[in-house]
Amino acid sequence: MRVANHDHAVTAASARAARRRTLQVTTTAAVFAVLSLSGCATRPKDPEALADYESTNDPLEPTNRFFYRVSNTVDRYTFKPVAKAYVAVLPQPVRSGVHNVLLNVGNPTTLANDVLEGKPKRAGTTLMRLVINSTVGVAGIFDVAKGWGYPAHEADGGLTLASWGLPSGPYLFLPLLGPSSPRDATGFGLDVGLAPLTYVPRGYGLLTLNYALYGIGLVDARAQVLDQLDQIQRDYLDPYASIRSLYRQHRAAQVEELHKDNGMTTPDWYTQ
Repeated sequence: MRVANHDHAVTAASARAARRRTLQVTTTAAVFAVLSLSGCATRPKDPEALADYESTNDPLEPTNRFFYRVSNTVDRYTFKPVAKAYVAVLPQPVRSGVHNVLLNVGNPTTLANDVLEGKPKRAGTTLMRLVINSTVGVAGIFDVAKGWGYPAHEADGGLTLASWGLPSGPYLFLPLLGPSSPRDATGFGLDVGLAPLTYVPRGYGLLTLNYALYGIGLVDARAQVLDQLDQIQRDYLDPYASIRSLYRQHRAAQVEELHKDNGMTTPDWYTQ
């Protein structure tokens, strides 16, 4: 099976810059809804089938596939058309600037996770990215920090919990949020609690700005994976299973990279 070259086959993960407390409630409710449904895959008795069942670690597969179909339908008539229009109307430099701003808005949450993971180099890099891109990079429009030796990296609540030794748990496909696991769903709620935008006051249009950032984040996240998701839907016999595999590969690679990163706080151009 070919592995698509993309960060994540799921729109929820890329919108971390605009996560809010309302989404924490939605996520928690979705998890309990999934876990409470009786649509569980029957544990096979055949040894080979049993080995495959255990390797996929998807005991709620019938329910997960139902939510996958629902999410796919909603995406086909809402997120995907909007994302395609976004790509068609705005040139690449403008979209890159928007994406950079969203990453910069999410840097405080990334920094908090870096600290909770006990990774001083990553925390220092994120802090420098926040300072440099917020100033020299004109509120984050330009990723100046990357050229100065401070590249972006992935950090979220799910990875933080993984660094603490919490197992991933069974595969989940959450309604409208996509591929997940009990650990990542819990980590999503942690990110909401860590995000400064969660606590913006209602006055002076700040709440409206928060909603606008969240909406733009969804469109940007979907636009980032337009071609990749189209390829999966077109070329793979079982897109659901392919997305499940890609998601797990991606998260496993992120956790491994996190565990191996034990460097001190120095930019990439400095030889340790």
